[in-house]
Amino acid sequence: MSNNGDTVSNQSDILVRDRLIREMESGERPREKAMKHGIKSLSDIELMAIIFSTGLKGKSVIELSREILADNRNHLSKVARLSVGDMLRRYKGIGPAKALTLLAALELGSRSAADAAKIDQPAVTSSEIAYQIMKHHLEYLDHEEFWILLMSQAGKPLREVKIGQGGVSGTVADVKLIMRAAIECLASSMIVFHNHPSGTLRPSTQDDALTRKIVEAGKLIDVSVRDHIIVTDSSYYSYNDNNRMP
Repeated sequence: MSNNGDTVSNQSDILVRDRLIREMESGERPREKAMKHGIKSLSDIELMAIIFSTGLKGKSVIELSREILADNRNHLSKVARLSVGDMLRRYKGIGPAKALTLLAALELGSRSAADAAKIDQPAVTSSEIAYQIMKHHLEYLDHEEFWILLMSQAGKPLREVKIGQGGVSGTVADVKLIMRAAIECLASSMIVFHNHPSGTLRPSTQDDALTRKIVEAGKLIDVSVRDHIIVTDSSYYSYNDNNRMP
C-alpha cells in the first residue's frame, strides 16, 4: 500500500508541474496574457516560457524558465553571458535548439537597445551616448575584445568594427587595421573601446600606450580619436572625461 501511495503521490506532483500552463486560467497563460495586456505585462519567467515554447519531460516550461533564472540569481544579464555549451552542461535535458533560441532572443534584445540609442541620439556628443551604442558588444564577456566606433564629420555613427579578441587579461589591437577601417569608411573621427572582464575600470599602462599610438596614427590620416572607453559589465571609464586623452 505504501509503495502504491508513493507512486500516486509522485504522479500527482508531475501533474501539478505539468498543469502550470495547461490548467491556468486562459487569461493567465503567457501567450494569452501577452495578447490581452501586451508583451510588457509578462514577467521574465513568462517571457522565457514563450521563447522556449515547451518544457522537458516531467518539467513544465514555466518550471524550466524559473530554474534557469534562479540559477543565475534572477538576472537575465547573467543568462545572456552563457554560451550554448554552458546551457547544455548546466541544464539537463535542454538541447541546442532551446539554448540557441533563448540566447538569440537575449542578443536581439541587446541589439534592439543599442539601435534605440542610435535613433534617439543621431550624433555622438558624449561618452554616455557612445557607451550606450557599443556596450552590447563588450559587456558580459569572459575575454577581452577591442572595437572601434567610426563617425562622420557631424559625429553620426557610421560603422562598428571589431578589431581584435584576446584572453582574460589582454587583447590584440592592430593599429594598421584600425586605420584601414577608418579609411574604408571615410570616417572623420572614431572612439575606441575595449572591455575588462575583471570588472576593474582602471586603465593599464598598456592601455595608455596603445591609446597614444592610435591617436598618433589617426593624425597621419586626419582622423581624430575622440575617446578610449573601457567597458565592464556594469559601467565604463572614459579617457576623455578624465582628461587622459593624449
